[in-house]
Order: sequence, then structure tokens, then C-alpha cells
Amino acid sequence: MDIRNPSPGLYNEDLAPARERQWGAFSIFNVWTSDVHSLWGYYLAASLFLLCGTFFNFVVAIGLGSLIIFALMTLVGYAGEKTGVPYPVLARASFGVWGANLPALVRAVVACFWYGAQTAAASGAIVALLTRTDAVMEFHKSTHFLGHSGLEVICYVVVWALQLLIIQNGMETVRKFQDWAGPAVWVAMLVLAIGLCVKAGGFSFDHGIPQAVLLEKTKDAGITGEPGSFWALMAVGATWVTYFAALYLNFCDFSRYAKNRAAITKGNLWGLPVNLLLFSLVAGITTIAAFKVYGEVLLHPELISAKFDSWFLALLAAVSFAVATLGINVVANFVSPAFDFANVFPRHIDFKKGGYIAAGVALVLYPFAPWEGNAANFVNAIGATMGPLLGIILVDYYLIAKGKVNVEALYHENGEYRYEGGWNVNALIATVVGAVFSSVLPNLTQLLPSWWGTYGWFFGVGIGGVLYFVLATIRPRVASRAMASA
Repeated sequence: MDIRNPSPGLYNEDLAPARERQWGAFSIFNVWTSDVHSLWGYYLAASLFLLCGTFFNFVVAIGLGSLIIFALMTLVGYAGEKTGVPYPVLARASFGVWGANLPALVRAVVACFWYGAQTAAASGAIVALLTRTDAVMEFHKSTHFLGHSGLEVICYVVVWALQLLIIQNGMETVRKFQDWAGPAVWVAMLVLAIGLCVKAGGFSFDHGIPQAVLLEKTKDAGITGEPGSFWALMAVGATWVTYFAALYLNFCDFSRYAKNRAAITKGNLWGLPVNLLLFSLVAGITTIAAFKVYGEVLLHPELISAKFDSWFLALLAAVSFAVATLGINVVANFVSPAFDFANVFPRHIDFKKGGYIAAGVALVLYPFAPWEGNAANFVNAIGATMGPLLGIILVDYYLIAKGKVNVEALYHENGEYRYEGGWNVNALIATVVGAVFSSVLPNLTQLLPSWWGTYGWFFGVGIGGVLYFVLATIRPRVASRAMASA
């Protein structure tokens, strides 16, 4: 739809409702293959697979978690398809036309941090491949600057630059990249898994890893309790659901281009519960086979590829997972801040400039490599605040507004979504209270039990959503004005 006389501070062509909607189920499916098939995604999937204890436990824990992910993504996706607007614009309906900058910037800050972390992971896969050559290994060991080896810096900058090329022509280029990269990574993963299983003498669901070694190797996954126990399985499911916290918010950045709801439903069904289960299964089986072949727990695929005798297989593995990691960076950590920064200053920042800002921040952060230290705890604490944001947006859209959004009013500073000076106080209160319980208390204090942090995002969604509903009942929004509704 065309917006009549939008406020300059709320509108540019990239933030406008999508006019061309060409994304079918296959493109939606590949949003998820791009998002999941990364080096960190592989590590987490393999870790959770091993911590489930048995194949049955794996199907239950990861399967139920994947169904929850599917349900939430579909709810968010429907809102994007119906309104045609990106995440920060949709958030204006809940937070106010100016208040939406708060959830937009929270999402953008987290994305910038992980943009650098994922770029470093992808470049690390290339470094692992190149250092198989003695001369390159010598250069890697002898040359250092910016706090890293010269080889690491070169690979980081190259991978960083390649990502910028992907988005040169906007979201349509992103779609084409995903449609190619998603299937290619699956082929490479299967080759890797089959090759290792043949070497191991067959595939197995029984890993045979001593428990002490298993717990040490998977400690970064954040799972407490004995592997296979009820509480360990609960933590596995919760961690899997929480892993997608950022994408719940900005999936509408992609679903707004969908042809219809059926494309979202079908793409999500194949891309989430089906793809997630198969990806985790393949990652787990590959890790088990690698343990039997090499006698080590290698949860990172670049460590497995470094063991290969064949240069071809090593190259295939390194390039595949580098491409996969580029995919998640584009989906989760480039598209979102591109729209988020554009939302703050739409007159000066468009989609490309917003993405360049995110990439620039990641480049500036690289010498400090905050993702390798305790700063990760800080980002996780901020990231947990995304729980209340999701709860508020879903409650507002489905329970308060009953699925009706005055799309044109989203672009008018004095329209229906002005609330109090452009800010919805109800949403702000619910966000702060929800963030206290999802992020502040479990991460910065000892007032809550240690297990609370594992479920912090869930507490954020529940507390933020429920409190917002109560406040919206006590202090209802202003009656809708006469503008077109979606």
C-alpha cells in the first residue's frame, strides 16, 4: 500500500510496506537453513544432542523445542505478511512511533556484537584450512597485529567484505544468496557425515564419551544436570528455544516479502521442526563418528576438517561452514540492524547504510574481540531483554489489537500510535519489569537460583506480556482513527 503524507522522521522507501512479495515457501525455508547452519549452531546442536543421552530423549527435547520455535515464528511471520512492514515499524504499534526506537536499538546492539563474533567464526574456519600448509602456518605464528595473527586479520577482513557484497542490491540479493547457500550447506554436511561414518565403520547414536569429558567439552552450552536427566532435557529444550530469541523479533523483516500465509506456514514447517531435528541429528552423528575416528570430542566442524587427510574434503568443510556462517550473519545480524538503524534516522539512513553501520561496528570491535571474553555475559544480559519485547509485541498484536494494525498510522507522528508524546508508557513499564527478571537479576545478582538464567528469556516473555496486558486493560489505547487498517 502507498502511505499518504508520511511524517519524514518515520518513513523512507526501505521502511515502507513491502510492494513486491515474491518469497515463496522455499525462500522462507532457506531463511532457516541460513540461520541455523552456522559454526555456533553446529556446536550447540551437537552439544545438545550429546547431552540428551539417548536418541529418544533427543527427539523429545529438541523436537518439542523446535515445535515451540515453529509456533512463535509463525505468529510473528503472519504479522509481517499481513502488514508488510519490518520489525521496528511493527513495534511502533506497541511502543509508540518514537518509543519503537528502544526495541529497535536493543536488537541492533545485540546484532552488531554477534555480527563480529560470527564473522570471526567464519574466518576461523578459513584459517584452519590454510594453516594445513607449513608456510602459511609459519606466517600465522610469526606475524601479529591488532591483537591477532596476520592471517586471522586478513581472513576476517576478507570474510567481512564478502558479506557486504551479498546485500548490495537489497533483500532480493539476500533471498538469492539464501536459496543457493542453504541447499549447498546441506549437501556438504551430508558428505562430511557420511565420510566420517564410513571411516568409523558405521553410524551410531551411542557416543561412548566419558561423562567427565562430555561435561567439560559442552560446558559452554549452559546445560546443568546429568546428561539425559529430566532437568537436563528441560534445559536442552529451553536453550534451543532461546537460541532463536533475536529472530523471533525480526522474522517479519523477511515474512513481509512472503506471497501469502501458506508460504510462511510451509516454509516454517520444513525450515524449523523438520530442518532443526535433521540438522541436530547430523551434527550429533558427525561428532560421534569423529570421536570414534580421532579419539577426541570435536564439537566444532573446523576442528574436524583440520584432521582430514584429503585437501578436497577439508576445503569443502571449511568453505561450506564459512558460507553457512555468512548466511546466519546476513539473516540475523545484518538485515535486522539495517532496518533498526534506518528506523531511528530514516531521513539519513536507508537499508544499506544501516547495514554498513552494523558492519562498521563489527570491524571496530575486532581488535578487542569482546566475544572472546566476559563481554559476552554483558551481551547475553542485554539479549535476554528481547524476551519482554517479544511478549509485549505478540500480546499487543493478537490480544489487544486482535490482529488489526492501522498501517498508515505507523508512519504518522500524530496518529493513533503517538500514545504519550510518541511513547507507550505501558510497554516501557512492561519492558523494564520483564528485563529485571529476565536479565538484570539472573545475570548481575545472586538473588535468584542459578537455574533461573537458563529460563530467563521465558520469564521475560511471560512477565513482560502479562504485565503489558494488565496495563493495557487498566490504561487502554486511544480509539482508532479513520485510517486504513491491515
